[in-house]
Amino acid sequence: MPELSDQERASRLRALNALLELMRPAVQADGGDLVLVRADVETGVVEVQLQGACSSCAISSDTLQGGVTRILTDRLPWVTEVLGGVDDEIDVEDSMSLGVGGYVPRYRPL
Repeated sequence: MPELSDQERASRLRALNALLELMRPAVQADGGDLVLVRADVETGVVEVQLQGACSSCAISSDTLQGGVTRILTDRLPWVTEVLGGVDDEIDVEDSMSLGVGGYVPRYRPL
């Protein structure tokens, strides 16, 4: 496999970050967050973590596999594997209290 140029590495990382930023609001709307832990743009291995309310959510693994993994591999052909998990350092009670919309300000009419 030919080595990537610095320009191609930077381009891949920019595209990955831009795509993650597009996905984050959907996760944040449910009181969670999606963060990039690491990315090896040479091998295509990307690691992400779900945080906040996602830590206590029963379907967080579905979000990682059915959502995040599918979107990253569909839209970034160089992504070969997506590793993921949840932030297990947050207290489960704190995680559940974030609930739906924990990070998203609610619109309140005057």
